[in-house]
Amino acid sequence: MSGHLPVLVEEVLRWLRPRPGETVLDGTVGLGGHAARILDALRPDGHYIGLDLDPEMLAAAQRRLADVSEGLRCDLRNSSYADFPAVLDDLGVDQVDVMLLDLGINSAQLDDAARGFAFDRDGPLDMRFDQRQRRSALDLVNQLDEAELADLIYQFGQDGQSRRIAREICRARRDRRITTTRELASIVARALDAGGRTNPATRVFQALRIAVNHELENLATFLEQAPRYLRAGGRIGIIAFHSLEDGQVKRAFREGRRAGTYRELTRRPVGPEAAEQRGNPRARSAKLRVAERLPAAS
Repeated sequence: MSGHLPVLVEEVLRWLRPRPGETVLDGTVGLGGHAARILDALRPDGHYIGLDLDPEMLAAAQRRLADVSEGLRCDLRNSSYADFPAVLDDLGVDQVDVMLLDLGINSAQLDDAARGFAFDRDGPLDMRFDQRQRRSALDLVNQLDEAELADLIYQFGQDGQSRRIAREICRARRDRRITTTRELASIVARALDAGGRTNPATRVFQALRIAVNHELENLATFLEQAPRYLRAGGRIGIIAFHSLEDGQVKRAFREGRRAGTYRELTRRPVGPEAAEQRGNPRARSAKLRVAERLPAAS
């Protein structure tokens, strides 16, 4: 897991400006790449609260941050960022100064074939961030009817060929259950018979992962609750990797601007510099949007 590179680290620090003594809520701590730098900025008396739905990632972050967090208050919790109010309540925290979400799936999750997130290595069709969740990608692929599958792939994968793909999946599973990532990727390729730079399974895997983990619903819940828990003058930053996520964030910040809740600090999303893109190709699609909480109207 040591090879994971967090995205937009310098941009996050520059725009969110974590300072000594502040309280930071990081809803997607992952392997702790952003956390390590944020903790350093919070010295000597800041408070870092890191959440992650994936217990494997959280355990790795705990090991990584053990030395970095020495002398600071650092609370790591296995929780969805959608449930952050309950975590803050449990910690006795009313409001925070900084909120951060990095919505990308990290390299360690993609590279572990047993997690089933990637189509370029064979593994079980899983895609759950939290193994305690009951429904996996295996269930969706083998249980949804053709129309439901087509709608899922179109809505969450934005794939205009969703009906052809769903038809081929249903045809294939009449012979036997589809159980592996490579098997599903082959079925999608057969349905589209497509070439090009982007693997035709990319959008299908994205759609299944989003559906399995309720990612867009969780993001909507977070965005709705965030203003109540962000202190006036506090900053909120969200890194998105596809237009469905980025669109939600953009709308929430602009609605907040019109309501007098937020001041948008990034009218256009901030992307990675060329050097980061060369060193970490997975960062190319990252987009950071940042807003500042305005004081409540008197």
